[in-house]
Amino acid sequence: MAIKKYNPTTPARRGMTTEDYSEITTKKPLKSLLKAKKQNAGRNNSGRITVRHRGGGVKRHYRLVTHKLPTGLTLTVREIEYDPNRSARIARVQDQNGKFYYVLADTSMVQGKVFQTGKTDIEIEASNRMPLSEIPVGSLIYAIEITAGKGAQMVRSAGAKAQLMAKEGEYAQVKLPSGEVRKFRLECEATIGTVGNIQHQNVKIGSAGRNRRKGIRPTVRGVVMNAVDHPHGGGDGGRHGIGRATPRTPWGQPTLGYKTRRRKSTNKFIVKSRHEAKRRK
Repeated sequence: MAIKKYNPTTPARRGMTTEDYSEITTKKPLKSLLKAKKQNAGRNNSGRITVRHRGGGVKRHYRLVTHKLPTGLTLTVREIEYDPNRSARIARVQDQNGKFYYVLADTSMVQGKVFQTGKTDIEIEASNRMPLSEIPVGSLIYAIEITAGKGAQMVRSAGAKAQLMAKEGEYAQVKLPSGEVRKFRLECEATIGTVGNIQHQNVKIGSAGRNRRKGIRPTVRGVVMNAVDHPHGGGDGGRHGIGRATPRTPWGQPTLGYKTRRRKSTNKFIVKSRHEAKRRK
């Protein structure tokens, strides 16, 4: 996959890039694996905005991607498709019984490729899915289960990959894309390989209208608001700072570097935090 550049015919086109969709084999999704998706504009079931700056955008259907494949399947890739709901590509696969699934497409998936899911007696090859206990140390993996049997929850975005570092007792140590080293139980499943569409991170949006079509509304800085609207607002003309010791959210809570992650229940699984990894660099 490559990045496609545009000629600077307008100011918005200058510097704008997009993905090369040459790996996609069909534009028509499988109707039985589609679901209607309602645009909620960042509101919850009470109508309150819980995610700011969301709304509008192009209508889209949700693809029913299977993150928990049954064991003992032999799957054949039929199509590679675009999914508007995620950065990665998805693969339409068919098992030995004729049933279709959508799965995350990795960098090695092409039409006609055959891969397997299982616990034993399957080869250590890209796209094969198996428990961490069966995967060799040093392998690159993605779509990792946090709880065995629940389905893939981690390392699912475009170009993402983790590395199996070690196995000790009932746990495996996995280095995640953030640099964090975390323990997973050996019975948790993962897929060998790297999630496809690795150039996704290099795309430049280029214009405000393109973000609007993605359902992202404008964000306004607090320092340019009035004092009644934001803690950073107000002041007499000209450019100025936030006017206080620590940055605040519109509701007065600390922000910009203030740690809000609650991981009391998972601290025992974290061998090395992502912050330690960044400091060592």
